[in-house]
Amino acid sequence: MKAFLFTAAILILLFAVAQIYFMSSQNKIESYPYKVIESYNNVEIRAYEASLFTSVKLPTSEYESASSNGFSILAGYIFGGNKENEKIAMTSPVAMSLEDSITMMFMVPKKYNLENLPEPDRKSIEFKEEPAKIMAALRFGGWANNQRIEKYKEELKEKLSAKGILFTNRFYFFGYNPPYEVVNRKNEIIVELEPNYKAKS
Repeated sequence: MKAFLFTAAILILLFAVAQIYFMSSQNKIESYPYKVIESYNNVEIRAYEASLFTSVKLPTSEYESASSNGFSILAGYIFGGNKENEKIAMTSPVAMSLEDSITMMFMVPKKYNLENLPEPDRKSIEFKEEPAKIMAALRFGGWANNQRIEKYKEELKEKLSAKGILFTNRFYFFGYNPPYEVVNRKNEIIVELEPNYKAKS
């Protein structure tokens, strides 16, 4: 019995150390840059900078079926699946458009541009230049799935409508944690606002 308790305690300790390491590693990852210009009722209005993304379009509107397939395709590219066999640093978050056909996107590190990015091995991978834009974000924790994404998407729409903030139909899911992180998970539902949005003075 003592041996079992000792082994369990060691495993719990190793798990805790690993989770702390994973969380600290997140702080070193380059992220999609933005500034918060307004916040209320757990919603943030953010001004995002223009950025370049690698992307792959997937023939499904279901998060759960698209996430693993899209991630493996894009991760293959940045881990060396390109004409130069060059490894590209991971960035955060992993973005997924919430449309009839989901597009998964990884932000390209700032040191790259369209001229010096390695050519992908797979023709399904494309590069997307996203302009500067104003977006609203609603954060939620835990594990994402189709039902939770739809729930928080509706909650974000209700909160924006209650404030009279006009938004487009361009919604995204942002995921910030790899699958092996189980503590302090961070997810967001994002929507682009209409161009006439003005912050309250």
